[in-house]
Amino acid sequence: MTTPQAKQQQNDSIRLDKWLWACRFYKTRGLAKSMIDGGKVHYNGQRCKASRQVEVGAIIKLAQGTDDKVVEVLGLSEKRLAAALAQALYHETAASTEQRLARAELRKTNSLFAPHPDTKPDKKMRRQLLLLKSKQ
Repeated sequence: MTTPQAKQQQNDSIRLDKWLWACRFYKTRGLAKSMIDGGKVHYNGQRCKASRQVEVGAIIKLAQGTDDKVVEVLGLSEKRLAAALAQALYHETAASTEQRLARAELRKTNSLFAPHPDTKPDKKMRRQLLLLKSKQ
């Protein structure tokens, strides 16, 4: 039998993998757990386990796709919420936002210097590319 105070203590912290899933950083809890186990998620600057209890005010650094984000925990939820509600549970730091936007800009400019051809190169073009690369 749980008392109201015990329920309140349970709501003060939640597993890290569950929180990342509820905030919609990762599509499944399994994916969140594998990212944590792979060292892609840091809790207050340290590697951690998926069972780490998240507390309000903690700083979490995570990899999401090609971007790294640093977020501060503002709220806790065990349920996966709508995107607008989930974004209210955390706040991305200003430095993280600037760095993410700068990397996105670099990716855009890099794609201009290395355009993708409309078709795959044929055998002759592949040989020319290999010759060009070997000269560099």
